[in-house]
Amino acid sequence: MAEHVFQKCIDPNCGAAYGVEEVLTACPKCGNLLDIRYDWDKLSVPKSLKELEKYWTMRDVPQRFSGVWKFHDLLPFTELEKCVTVGEGQTILQNSAGVAKYAGVKEGNLFLQYEGMNPSGSFKDNGMCAATTHARMVGATRAACASTGNTSASLALYCSCLQTMKAVIFIGDGKIAYGKLSQALDYGAQTLQIHGDFDDAMARVKEVSKKLGIYLVNSVNPFRLEGQKTIMLRVLEALRWNVPDWIVVPGGNLGNSSSFGKAFHELYELGLIDRIPRLAVINAAGADTLTRVFNEENIRWNGGNTDRAKINAFFKQMNDEGRRANTIASAIEINRPVNLEKCLRALEWCDGVVRKVTDQQILDAKSQVGACGFGCEPASAASVAGTKLLREEGVIAPSDRVVCILTGHQLKDPTATVAYHCGDPQKFDEVLRPHGVTTCDFANNPVKVENDVDDIVRAIQG
Repeated sequence: MAEHVFQKCIDPNCGAAYGVEEVLTACPKCGNLLDIRYDWDKLSVPKSLKELEKYWTMRDVPQRFSGVWKFHDLLPFTELEKCVTVGEGQTILQNSAGVAKYAGVKEGNLFLQYEGMNPSGSFKDNGMCAATTHARMVGATRAACASTGNTSASLALYCSCLQTMKAVIFIGDGKIAYGKLSQALDYGAQTLQIHGDFDDAMARVKEVSKKLGIYLVNSVNPFRLEGQKTIMLRVLEALRWNVPDWIVVPGGNLGNSSSFGKAFHELYELGLIDRIPRLAVINAAGADTLTRVFNEENIRWNGGNTDRAKINAFFKQMNDEGRRANTIASAIEINRPVNLEKCLRALEWCDGVVRKVTDQQILDAKSQVGACGFGCEPASAASVAGTKLLREEGVIAPSDRVVCILTGHQLKDPTATVAYHCGDPQKFDEVLRPHGVTTCDFANNPVKVENDVDDIVRAIQG
């Protein structure tokens, strides 16, 4: 199998290729990102996606139980029995009439892909099982990441289950929600708190990993994104292999949007789908690099001929001005997304759009997701807020079938949720107001009553 799988530079002007046994996070020749590529003509490829249904009955095989590895036919970079799994990917695509009404989409046409059901509580497990599979293939004993929280929780979980790898985690000071930090600590990871933000932690983990020979699992790792492709395969599976009109996803480090674009491009090239859905990537207004690059600087993938000088100038100006990301949606509080060019490629493949939403819009949308049965962390709700915005602009039609990706569980960041709903002015001022949130229009405030049955009855009856 190995001779039919390779790593390849995404820059078509370079096109250098490397074996899967090499540990690389960038092309040694030109420094650009890498893809995992397959010689499909020499591999066993299903003739239709429906063929994959034969694996539904194999739930006694751990890899086929996995919501990632049951699609091994479409990410065959190693043998199935060598794939690491902790039961990831048992997620659900839920039709939500309430969220559809809030966003302005026709009832029955808005779906929530809830990745908070993963073992560590976020979508990261889809990619981490693939990254740790490759790490084990190459004999790694330590694996590292920079994280705003979800990546660290996922890496720590997989390392604790494997017992053959030690997790080393870099976080920015004060830049991680306790729900996520508690996971990394409980799973036994070595946690290093760097003075700075995620971008600083990302720069240091790359340098340290190279110096000490530690396996890096951030989404510059191309194997991570192979696992994340399967989120889209599960969406198609839930829709009985019908392609929706829109995929709407929060934009942070841009690994999801990049992997989604790759998934649909491969499926289309293989003739397994007859069209590619449109992609909407939603930034938080306080971490809007992609919005500026795409909508204001008009930088495009352009078939691989991206204006990198213009991108470098943009980041130089960002440094000169001292701009830092600042949003209550901590999972997407990233100013230097490492997958920027891959995301630009996905936007080209998927005829995509980019928007930004305020923290106020994010928390209001989050309250509606919760009211309709799915608790999600703030970053997740950017997809719903973005859908509402695109409906108001007329970009998304009421009749379009829309899938919003909910990337993480509500309990990842309960502080924001409690501050929004509890009606405590002090909590509001401490947690929400610094992020520009001024109202809690959809708050479900707790009712304070005396320890008295009659008072309680009166409160319940209104």
